[in-house]
Amino acid sequence: MTAEQRTTTAAAERLSEAVAMERAWRQQGRGRGRSQESPGERSRPPQKERERPGGAAAAGAWAAGRGGRTKNAAVTPEPERGVSVQSKFEEIRKSNQAAAQRLVESRISSSSDDDDDDDDDGGVGHEDGKRGKILASTFTTYTNQTGGDATGLVRTGQYVSDLFQSGALTCLICIASVKRTQPVWSCSSCFSLFHLPCIQKWARDSAFLVSSVTDEDFGQKQHPWPCPKCRAEYPPSATPNRYTCYCGKLQDPPADPWLVPHSCGSVCQKELKPTCGHTCLLLCHPGPCPPCPKMVSVSCMCGKAKPLPRRCSNKAWSCQQHCGKLLPCKQHTCSQPCHTECSPCPRVSVQRCVCGREEAERPCASPQWNCQQVCGSLLSCGNHTCEVVCHDGVCPQCPRSVSRSCPCGKTKSSLPCTEEVFPCGDTCDRRLSCGKHTCSMRCHRGNCETCRQEVEKECRCGKYRKLMPCHKEYLCDSKCPKTRSCQKHQCRRKCCPGNCPPCDQSCGRTLGCRNHKCPSVCHQGSCYPCPETVDVRCTCGSTFLTVPCGRERSTKPPRCKEPCRCPPSCHHPTRESHRCHPGTCPPCRQTCLLSLPKCSHTCPQPCHDLVLVKSQPVQLAGPWEQPSEPAFVKKALPCPPCQVPIPTSCFGEHEVSPVPCHRQGRFSCKRPCGRPLACSNHSCSRECHLVTDGNKCEVCEEGCAKPRPPGCPHTCPRPCHPGNCPVCSQMIRQRCHCKISMLYVECTKMTSADEQTKVELGSCNNQCPKELSCGHRCKQMCHPGVCEEKCQHKVKLRCPCKRIKKEFLCSLAAQCDVQCDDACRDQQKKVSQMKEAEQKAAQEEEQKKLQEELEAFEKRQQRGGGRRSKKRGRKEEVDDERGRRGRWWRCAAYVLVPVGGALLSAAAYYLLTPP
Repeated sequence: MTAEQRTTTAAAERLSEAVAMERAWRQQGRGRGRSQESPGERSRPPQKERERPGGAAAAGAWAAGRGGRTKNAAVTPEPERGVSVQSKFEEIRKSNQAAAQRLVESRISSSSDDDDDDDDDGGVGHEDGKRGKILASTFTTYTNQTGGDATGLVRTGQYVSDLFQSGALTCLICIASVKRTQPVWSCSSCFSLFHLPCIQKWARDSAFLVSSVTDEDFGQKQHPWPCPKCRAEYPPSATPNRYTCYCGKLQDPPADPWLVPHSCGSVCQKELKPTCGHTCLLLCHPGPCPPCPKMVSVSCMCGKAKPLPRRCSNKAWSCQQHCGKLLPCKQHTCSQPCHTECSPCPRVSVQRCVCGREEAERPCASPQWNCQQVCGSLLSCGNHTCEVVCHDGVCPQCPRSVSRSCPCGKTKSSLPCTEEVFPCGDTCDRRLSCGKHTCSMRCHRGNCETCRQEVEKECRCGKYRKLMPCHKEYLCDSKCPKTRSCQKHQCRRKCCPGNCPPCDQSCGRTLGCRNHKCPSVCHQGSCYPCPETVDVRCTCGSTFLTVPCGRERSTKPPRCKEPCRCPPSCHHPTRESHRCHPGTCPPCRQTCLLSLPKCSHTCPQPCHDLVLVKSQPVQLAGPWEQPSEPAFVKKALPCPPCQVPIPTSCFGEHEVSPVPCHRQGRFSCKRPCGRPLACSNHSCSRECHLVTDGNKCEVCEEGCAKPRPPGCPHTCPRPCHPGNCPVCSQMIRQRCHCKISMLYVECTKMTSADEQTKVELGSCNNQCPKELSCGHRCKQMCHPGVCEEKCQHKVKLRCPCKRIKKEFLCSLAAQCDVQCDDACRDQQKKVSQMKEAEQKAAQEEEQKKLQEELEAFEKRQQRGGGRRSKKRGRKEEVDDERGRRGRWWRCAAYVLVPVGGALLSAAAYYLLTPP
């Protein structure tokens, strides 16, 4: 077993112990991940409770429930005391050991796979592989439900892995790392983590900024605040004021190294989205809850097929059968395949209106329609007709048959619908149009008159007050100094309340056409384009194009289909036929066909009687004259040289190419010469040339470029030469296998040596400086690869009493043991007897000393009855002190001499006895 495997095994053992200790207190006979404590209390037992045997039993029951062997372990009643308890404990212990062994095997195999991945993909792939396996083992509860499918755990796994990685999470508000001991808040939309103080300050500042911009009464309204990342809005009441775990069950969750940071460690139990009636099965976790993994038996969307077991998160399925349900039109059936809700009927049918008087073709999806005719049916009173437009059912009751009142509404009467209700004669008292006073006339029909009471009114702008009739509006003569919406002119309206009307002056700005001015009312921003139009005509005037004003300068004349009527300007009798065009006619493109001098060919070029040529600049008389722009004049150019191709070979006879007639003769093809040089390795690289006595090919000046032996990095020192290269005599500088010494080896020896010889050449022949796992230095000579773990150093082992010592090889020291022999046991017995004798002598001496002190005290008490002189008392005290010192030295001599002798004899025996 390698060191990595031993480390993995130890980690698995610690993990199994921690799981047993961690989960034992959560079982308590109530199921996985639950506790008997209240939600507000911290469900963590003291350290003593974790170490009890019952905790291991509960942990084993939890592990057995996870493994699927004892499914009802959480609800099994407590077994009887005695043999049943012991058998239950042994069963749980065996299941724990089996689970730990499986974990060790999976870790060992995964470590070997990771090593292979590391060789192929590097360190990044190695870390990702390990992280994926850790997440897979963390989400075992979910994968057991899904049959090993972890596609729904990708997002949640990413959040959990970021939490375990130091510095992976950052608060977007303060741009600092989120630590596992800091209070945090998680957004319910994007699941980002923020420091609790940071998000509280963010919420306050966001509400303050919005209210300062939008509220006239600053700070009076309650504005929502957004998430800093996803901008999801939260009401002011949702501002976090306490630190809770992800599922919200525990306030101020403690930092536990065996749990996800900021988690309470209990089952999440949040309702899954979309709502299906199930809850999240994972432990309290960051990020979104995964899709529901439960299996349910559901029928298809139309309900025709038999129920099938489906995943709850993907339970909607189609049987692809014809729906055939009757649509709301009650005439047609649905023709679509199996689906949830039928769409509106797409057909058209003849349908009656609501009242049934008219028929029309209408979509089946909207059968209810009105014909816009007044009903006209006789009401129940028999005197009036229904005035409601096309309705269904019974006509409403006659509006005049109900209890009616006089015009002012004070007197009510029950009269037939054919009789009118007359005024009651009382004061009207109805609210006038001003909204402040009531009508003082008698009860009357129609509208009340205008209010004429004298009241103090404030003008519209709020600057002045005046007594005047209530129905009149008071306007002062002050003019408004504010700027109108055009941001150019003042309002100047009398008694303006602040809502200044739009500017009524003319804009007058020059439009984009540069020909007219803006006729619109004064406004902000750019003016509208000019509404005028202009005709743009072609050269002959038979075709024109109407464009907006101002575009005539940038618009090209329209294309005219008439032929151009301009006469030719060259030696040709007629011009090429072309359409009407703006500007001058294009140059003549007919072939020149004039006879060329010095040959019998004709000019094949286009006509060049009139060609635009740049005129020669006029020499300036002095620096005071400004140079003019270059002018172009039309001139007749002579015919160009004859370009008829004539086949001719080059100097090196590489090719036969056509040469223009006016340059007939041999030429250089611009290719390399290619003739072999004297070195017989290269060819002449000069441009194709004629070889004569005074113009020979070049001399080879390149270095030797022949391939070197395999492994030789040096080049041949000789210039380019024929034949084989000499043997390489340069030295190669390289580090030895232990990376300490620098070696110099001949290149020839290194390239021609086999693998064993290369290893010997790369060794410095010194002892390997590496240390073995036992701590000793490797005794092999400088070698490649990993040192062998068979340490040949000799170590001394002693027996428990340290008397016998023996030497063993370091690699076998762990398997050897030195035991005490009979001599060791005799010596230990003698030493113990000597210690007992010394202790006994010391006790007797102490008793004797106490007895002497007691006698001395009694004597002093007896002498204390009579008077004694001071000198005598002092003398007695001195004598007593001297006696006590003498007794102490005698006691020390009795104790130290035997002890010292015993120690010296033991040391001499230990040194002189052979091992």
